[in-house]
Amino acid sequence: MRKSVKSRAEEQFAATQKKDKQALKDMEKARQERAEKVERLRALRLAKEATDKEATDKEAADKSAAEEAAAAAKKAAAKKAAAKKAAAKKAAAKKAAAKKAAAQSG
Repeated sequence: MRKSVKSRAEEQFAATQKKDKQALKDMEKARQERAEKVERLRALRLAKEATDKEATDKEAADKSAAEEAAAAAKKAAAKKAAAKKAAAKKAAAKKAAAKKAAAQSG
């Protein structure tokens, strides 16, 4: 027996509804996958930025420590040179005093 026009239209409508529902599911799935990908990439980017910042901070700290060590070494060298100069001046004064004492006594 032939189906009525109304019955065929209902079947076509149901099939169309089913296709629409499937298309919506597919679009939602694709949207969800894109959102997950963006979230994953964002997490990777933030992790990389944190690692880069740590490396930069460590490098700056190392550079600062090296500069402080160099300044301390320079200060120590200047102090040593000043002490050596003072010792030489003291020795020269002592020698001059001894020479003057020898000249007066003899």
